[in-house]
Amino acid sequence: MANTDILFRLEKTLQARKNAAPGSSYVASLYAKGIDAVLKKVGEEATEAIIAAKGGDTRQLTAETADLIFHTLVMLAAKEVPLADVLAELERREGISGIDEKDARQAAKE
Repeated sequence: MANTDILFRLEKTLQARKNAAPGSSYVASLYAKGIDAVLKKVGEEATEAIIAAKGGDTRQLTAETADLIFHTLVMLAAKEVPLADVLAELERREGISGIDEKDARQAAKE
């Protein structure tokens, strides 16, 4: 099984790139374009992952999902949301029926 520490290493790198010159890296240039560009990229990568899943090519799906996760981490960093918070939310939901969890979120909104 792959080491999940890569996510935290990426998060650290992505945070550092927020203050880098736009010409120094792809991520720095994406941040310089603003949050809408970041969000657009997340949407594009989600679409590509869906297309890959429909196509049935496991290697392509793996690559597109990696792109989606990467750009999701870029989005989280741009919005100052720590990966640890997302993982804590997943852990909180573990063992809870998806239906019950969704109902609880809906009830909290009302």
